[in-house]
Amino acid sequence: MLAPLPSARLFLWIALLCLVWGSTWVVIADGLDRLPPFTSAAARFVVAALAMTVVAKVLGAREGGEAPPWWLSVTLGTLNFGASYAIVYWSETKLPSAVVSLLWGTFPLMMAAAGHVWLGERLRGRQLAGFVLAFGGVVLLFAKDLGRFGDAALGWAAVALASPFVSCIGTTLVKRHGARVNSLRLNRDAMAIGAAWLVACAAWLERDAPAEWSARAIASVLYLALFGTVFTFATYFWLLRRTSAYQLSTIAYITPAIAILLGAGARGEAIGPWTLAGAGLVLGGVALAVRSARPVQART
Repeated sequence: MLAPLPSARLFLWIALLCLVWGSTWVVIADGLDRLPPFTSAAARFVVAALAMTVVAKVLGAREGGEAPPWWLSVTLGTLNFGASYAIVYWSETKLPSAVVSLLWGTFPLMMAAAGHVWLGERLRGRQLAGFVLAFGGVVLLFAKDLGRFGDAALGWAAVALASPFVSCIGTTLVKRHGARVNSLRLNRDAMAIGAAWLVACAAWLERDAPAEWSARAIASVLYLALFGTVFTFATYFWLLRRTSAYQLSTIAYITPAIAILLGAGARGEAIGPWTLAGAGLVLGGVALAVRSARPVQART
């Protein structure tokens, strides 16, 4: 790991990532009103891969680091960008954006377990309590709402949970094997691979599906590509080389709360007392986990 960032700077970067990623759920849903899911995701990552190519060329030498190994780029592109986003986009055609974002709230628990087993990031009791509290909030948030979408919603939710799971695998491998790798070049290569997978899915499954390439649809693709993908993932993996995986994984606890508020304001998704109670547990758990001291490193 490179030299860690000061706490204040780390907090500001994480807060900015939360705001942008929190907004992406409702923007995805808005785009899906006009575009099929795999087509929309493919367009996003084609634009993102092209933009990241420019960013990596301009800033890659400044960041430094080694060239990414091909297997790590393929793994990250296939899991974190290809499979994970294919699942997210498909899930948002079945469930509201807020519910899908809440299911993604299990990601920190997956990363905590993976970090403990594979990365030597043992957690103190206070940090673990924060994770448990926040996870309880996530469970409360979607458990009270999921039944109103019918019996099939449980199956859709199970599919949606595969997205954070495959992302956990990819992120753990990057953290374990990519500490010296240039994150911009890694993201450039991985986004291109993810885009190729998504284009193949769209060509195979949606060749006859109607698509309305309106100005609003194009704007959603550009926002998701440039801000929700290039900026966020370049920043995320840059931070991943400078802090622990568990600290960054808390982002997935905050973004559901932002997604709920934006879903209610922009798309009229209902916010009830259970939603507010769950959001309070989520934010309280994040505060407890993030304010804790550094995790205890495993002995080797």
